[in-house]
Amino acid sequence: MSSIRYAAVDLNGQFRGKRTIASDAAKLGSGAARMPLSCLNLDLWGEDIEDSPLYLASGDPDGLLLPTERGPVPMIWLKGQPDLHPMWSFHNDGTPFMGDPRHALDRVLTRYATKGWQVLAATELEFTLLDPTSDTPAPPRDPVTGKRPMRSEVTSLRKLDSRDAFFSDLYAAAEAMDLPAQTAISEGGVGQFEVNLTHQEAMRCADDTQLFKHMVKGVARQHGMIASFMAKPYAEDAGNGMHVHFSVLDADGANVFDNGGPEGTPTLHHAIAGCLQAMPASTLIFAPHENSYARLAPGSHAPTGAAWAYENRSVAIRVPGGPPAARRIEHRTPGGDTNPYLVLAAILGAALNGIEAAETPPAPVTGNAYDLDLLGLASDWVSAIASFDAPETRAIFHPDLIANLLRTKRQEQRKFGSLSAPEKHQLTVETV
Repeated sequence: MSSIRYAAVDLNGQFRGKRTIASDAAKLGSGAARMPLSCLNLDLWGEDIEDSPLYLASGDPDGLLLPTERGPVPMIWLKGQPDLHPMWSFHNDGTPFMGDPRHALDRVLTRYATKGWQVLAATELEFTLLDPTSDTPAPPRDPVTGKRPMRSEVTSLRKLDSRDAFFSDLYAAAEAMDLPAQTAISEGGVGQFEVNLTHQEAMRCADDTQLFKHMVKGVARQHGMIASFMAKPYAEDAGNGMHVHFSVLDADGANVFDNGGPEGTPTLHHAIAGCLQAMPASTLIFAPHENSYARLAPGSHAPTGAAWAYENRSVAIRVPGGPPAARRIEHRTPGGDTNPYLVLAAILGAALNGIEAAETPPAPVTGNAYDLDLLGLASDWVSAIASFDAPETRAIFHPDLIANLLRTKRQEQRKFGSLSAPEKHQLTVETV
């Protein structure tokens, strides 16, 4: 019997949902799909948050799952190619459940819409292919030689072509799911690759980024591998990032960051200032797990402090070159292990706060930012958790989401404290 899947996204960026018979698809828009609200507030183990008011204290009530405007997509890596129906969560009276990360982004984008503005965004996603049969993280063996690669080869066509069957299936799945996968490159880590998704409306960007990550993991399993978006799979190798590019169009379709020259408009600078100001408090969104902080190291092409620059990949906020009409901001802080809805909400919310307050950024950095004594990012997971409930994040996120995420991370922190380093690493590899 043919089947479908339907699922919403929890705070850790994991799909939570159900499998049912294909004929039930017609009922999904009527509120027939229900799931406990607490399912969007689970820890990395997929376990309930013990002190959450969504759990036993309130009787663990159901919420409604309703289809998003993204629509169903085929999972062609599974037998029968069942459809996945992306959903988001509502209370029984039809009001949005504000603990749902997709509603967090919708809340921010509504603020832009009230100004007559539309946000366009794109993501660059890095991931690492791993051998699931190895007791410790190791790259898959080459399908021709049977040997494990020992080093990275940045932008190597040979490395890409050695995984031609995998990438051919990846692009076929992306086309079937209408995901705008564009360029793939061999990256700086062993078994590490990057795929870019092209610019599109910001909610569609978040939806497609979430679906892309799910798809890559599925296609990798089909090929006998694990695809991990873990921030730092190997201690001495490159980490996985998720760079976010965005621009803003006004009611006439003009880019509000474009002044006809390379420096950009005052609006661009206000947006940069807002992003920098919110960065300390929002580090937990960009680096949500203990392992995430190993990526934020000097010389790693990942930022170590809050700074910005033109055409400089050593800073957190980069303004790329190119035609002025395409002037945009690149936020280089998020890791590959992040929730794309929360990341885009944090970045776009901070940028709009800076615009509305007409904030002025510090001078742009020149040269190697790693040579500077920069502050502005939480230094570790404990500090990020402690810093998250702050005026900057409260100006972006609903109080319920802030409280739920903090309960989640504190429970994970307690559990991680009882695990060995290999156990922590393996859990993160398998989950993110």
